[in-house]
Amino acid sequence: MAEEHTGPAEVGAPMDYKEHEATYNLFIAAAKFGSLAIIALLLGMTVGFFTGGGLLGGLLVFLIILIAGVFLLR
Repeated sequence: MAEEHTGPAEVGAPMDYKEHEATYNLFIAAAKFGSLAIIALLLGMTVGFFTGGGLLGGLLVFLIILIAGVFLLR
């Protein structure tokens, strides 16, 4: 038959809330700046491939969006 447990449900180590907050903040920052980099890359590729801007035009748009985004997201 199945055993009946009446003790506490959590028997592991106590939570380290300070480390949990640091990990969460790092994850949010990585998601935020990773999304910015992907958006800047896609917009730079769009300008380079479809508007006739070429490699330098796409690179310029990528860098402008990336620098402005980093400045605004801080």
